[in-house]
Amino acid sequence: MSSVQWLFTILKRNKVLNIHNQDVIKMPYKFSPSSLSLLKECPRCFWMHFNKNVKRPDSIFPSLPSGMDRILKIHFDSFRDKGKLPPELASLKGKYTLFDNIELLNEWRNNFKGIQWVDSDGNTFRGAVDNLLWNSKKLVVLDYKTRGFPVKDDTSGHYQDQMNIYNFLLRKNKYKTENYAYLLFYHPNKVDSDGDVLFNTDLMKIKVNVSNAEKLFKKALKVLSEEIPEAGEECGWCGWVKEN
Repeated sequence: MSSVQWLFTILKRNKVLNIHNQDVIKMPYKFSPSSLSLLKECPRCFWMHFNKNVKRPDSIFPSLPSGMDRILKIHFDSFRDKGKLPPELASLKGKYTLFDNIELLNEWRNNFKGIQWVDSDGNTFRGAVDNLLWNSKKLVVLDYKTRGFPVKDDTSGHYQDQMNIYNFLLRKNKYKTENYAYLLFYHPNKVDSDGDVLFNTDLMKIKVNVSNAEKLFKKALKVLSEEIPEAGEECGWCGWVKEN
């Protein structure tokens, strides 16, 4: 029996999927960009996650992205100490510097803390940035991405909500940000004669809309305050339950 089948067998035995707002977990809620992406993927799984504490089984997470994230932060910090930009950002030279408050940055890029904002009802919204640029007036979010292939025209759109949320949180904490962010993609190019894997980089500028982030937060709270919603059309988890 797969982990998916095991989870929903347990749920059905306990009739979790057949109850609605009774015994719902009370607010306040804690949201992150990844948990809010679940709302778009499947409102029902999102509702179950927060209101019933019924979560999808953890999938196998590849270690390469997290390993790349760690060494890239060390790489960028070494240039920050020199007051320079790394070669990947050569096109931005003279326009920006790396945000130099390393103590604050370490707090903001900590996955367990990050940049936080709490609304009047005690709901917490947080996100952990990779890095920040400074243009002497405003902050600009810089996020690293590792992928197996070169970027496509629509690649940056997959990270729109994430960039909107980071900028929303910074502004809620009284920091001025530009209406755009940068995504720095790393993808493998070749293995050289010494056996070293070489990466290409693509720097993409993406517009941000903080009002859309606020709308997403409000939608999340509205969904959680109502009856259990319909499943997402392509949700394999809910689809399996329906078929079994």
